[in-house]
Amino acid sequence: MYGWLNIGSLVLGLIAWILPIASLAKYNKDNTKTWVLFSIASISACVISLCFQILYNDYLVRIEDWAALMDTSKGVVRLSFLLAIVTIVLNVITAIVYNKKSK
Repeated sequence: MYGWLNIGSLVLGLIAWILPIASLAKYNKDNTKTWVLFSIASISACVISLCFQILYNDYLVRIEDWAALMDTSKGVVRLSFLLAIVTIVLNVITAIVYNKKSK
């Protein structure tokens, strides 16, 4: 069951990146009010994805699988930072593009 946390984290991380890109892809359409909802959903998916990783690490601690923690810790930290930074940058770009349009 806990293995699904990694898959869920991956899927939610991809959703966190796809939503602002989809919002930018439909930039020239008439309805410009949905970008805020896309950004909120994107950041929420990022946060839940990171929570899944924390839960999985907690599971590894509870079963005392120190080898797995030592093997994956560095990668999890780096990818978590990458996920957060890219999500923030994509949503900031979306906000800037849509705010320029509304002026």
